Amino acid sequence: MKATYFVRSIPQAIALVVALYASVAPGPLFAGPTAPPETAIAPEKNPPGDIPDDQVFITYKSPNGFSLKVPEGWSRKDAPEGVSFADKYGTIDVAVTASSTTPTVASVRAGEAAELEKTGHAVKISSIKEVRLASGPAIEIIYSSNSDSNPVTNKRIRLENQRYLMAHAGKLGAVTFSAPMGADNADQWKLMSNSFRWN
Repeated sequence: MKATYFVRSIPQAIALVVALYASVAPGPLFAGPTAPPETAIAPEKNPPGDIPDDQVFITYKSPNGFSLKVPEGWSRKDAPEGVSFADKYGTIDVAVTASSTTPTVASVRAGEAAELEKTGHAVKISSIKEVRLASGPAIEIIYSSNSDSNPVTNKRIRLENQRYLMAHAGKLGAVTFSAPMGADNADQWKLMSNSFRWN
C-alpha cells in the first residue's frame, strides 16, 4: 500500500523532500568531496642543498635560553618560541616550549611523531631512537616530507629531516634540520646538533 502525503505549502514540500531523502541516504545531506591524502614527491636527481665542507659556522645565542652553531650567511627568522635559519630549501628550526616531562621513544612515537604524520606534508617516519648529544640525551626522529611551495617558483621538493628533542629545567627543545632528499649534510648536521647548549 502506497503512503499518501498531502502538501499544503512550499515549505512543507521542501521539508517532506528532505525527510524522504534522509530516510534513504546515509551520511551528511550535502557532504562535499573528501580531499585525497598528500602523496610524496619524487626526490630530485641532483638535489641542491649540500652545505659546503668549507662552510663557516657562527654561534647563535637565543633569548630563549640556548645557543647553537649555524651556517654563516643563512637568513634568520625570529619567533616567540625560537628561531629558524634558511638557505634555499635547507632549514634549521629551533623551538623551545615549557614541559614538565622528559621525552622517551614511546612518548614521542605517540605524541610528536603522530602529530607530524597528521599535520605534515606526506610525512614518512624512518626511525625514532634515543641518542646522546654533547649536551646530553635526546630523542631523534628521522623522517621525509614534502616541502612548502617555493614563494617564487611555486615548486615543492622532497625533504629529509632530522629532529632532536631535548629536555632541560622544565623546557623542551626541538631542533630540526631539513634539506633536499639526497643532499649530503651528515657531518654538518652532526656538528650543529652537538653544538646545541642550554644557557
